[in-house]
Amino acid sequence: MPAATLRSDFTHLIDGHAVRGSNAFEVINPATGAAFALCPSASRDELDAAVAAARQAAPAWAARTYAERRALIHELSVALATHKDVLAELLTHEQGKPIGQARDEVVRAGTQAEGMAQIAIEDEVLAEDAQRHIVLRYAPLGVVGIITPWNAPISLATGPMAAALYTGNTVVLKPSPYAPLVTLKYGELLGRIFPAGVVNVLGGGDELGAWMSAHPHIDKISFTGSVATGKQVMATAAGTLKRITLELGGNDAAIVLEDADPKAIAAKLFFAATVNSGQVCMAVKRIYAHESIYEALCGALAEEARRAIVGNGLDPATQLGPIQNQRQYQRVLALIDDTRRRGARILAGGHALPGPGYFIAPTIVCDIDEDARLVREEQFGPVVPILKYRDIEDAVRRANDTRYGLSGSVWGADLKRASAVAARLEVGTAWVNQHRSLAPRVPFGGSKESGVGRHYGDLGLKGNMEPRVLSVLK
Repeated sequence: MPAATLRSDFTHLIDGHAVRGSNAFEVINPATGAAFALCPSASRDELDAAVAAARQAAPAWAARTYAERRALIHELSVALATHKDVLAELLTHEQGKPIGQARDEVVRAGTQAEGMAQIAIEDEVLAEDAQRHIVLRYAPLGVVGIITPWNAPISLATGPMAAALYTGNTVVLKPSPYAPLVTLKYGELLGRIFPAGVVNVLGGGDELGAWMSAHPHIDKISFTGSVATGKQVMATAAGTLKRITLELGGNDAAIVLEDADPKAIAAKLFFAATVNSGQVCMAVKRIYAHESIYEALCGALAEEARRAIVGNGLDPATQLGPIQNQRQYQRVLALIDDTRRRGARILAGGHALPGPGYFIAPTIVCDIDEDARLVREEQFGPVVPILKYRDIEDAVRRANDTRYGLSGSVWGADLKRASAVAARLEVGTAWVNQHRSLAPRVPFGGSKESGVGRHYGDLGLKGNMEPRVLSVLK
């Protein structure tokens, strides 16, 4: 499509003003593989202006009460619900997910934000006697830089942003260049709610993220994305000893016990593995099934895959949309090719779909080696390996034998036993008979190479604050 016909009404938000910027790049619709819009690309000078605005706004914003900041976060939640249809349609255009799931993401983001803003951050009295009064207080860090990925741009921006704002920080927000537009449109709403400079939103490529990580006047970086990029962010941020929160990749294992009913859990497991076409950090990436139910579960999941409706996310009937970008599409196809060469059984899918766009049929793989790339790596696509085990000790060992540690789940009828097994998973969150369940008051984040710090809950909020001790000798 000629550049003149591409949609170009998107702007940065800097110090309360819409800024067009001097440079732009194309944004691709993954359902067609063609560009449909232009996104402004921030320069170093524009980043400096946004950071300066955030720093200037920080003292007055920090001086507001929690109740005052809570009220504005409530307005944010209302705005997301009010504008959910416009935001969801744009989200589906650039990210690909089904329109119903896009609406759910927008509304859920507001609900999560409002839930976090109900958590009280209290001073903690550490000692109180005739000689001493010692109290632990929490103060805002200052300016928080937030860098988000392309798989859930509204949700993964709103959580860190609401936590930073509620705890008295100002924000510079940068979305992924693969799916930046809905975040910039979101910025228009944020500019109407918050005082100038409190929230700034910039479009740009990977270089903008590197500039943010190194910027001397950004006090914290919150990054959600791949392990490789998270390590780069951490290394760059170390130059100024920035505080960091990193939510990185996962290779979540689901262990299915012998007393589970394969037909009863197949739909839930399939959804947990393939929602957003598997492009979810905490999606189920590997399934370990007891040998007594292995074939039944493989068959039930294959049937779910064959029934799933794959297509353009704007079609209300679509259940699974495209892979978000060509690079990831080619990577998932390469994993399928490697799996086929290894002689694994592919019970459903295993191929790209004809026509334009980055569509891959949901794929169920059985009888695959433990050292296969599909098992060892995070596929981030609708391809699910199922592995057989005989002994639960072996299953737990294999589930934990990974550099990742984001989350995992155990499925079974005996809740006491399933809970005991789940407690042994080396992950930030272990679920029983569920997966991908989040709540505003429950911290979420990874162990091992799946991250540093937590989002949500008391821990997530305090990750945006500096603990300060006041010690008084009476």
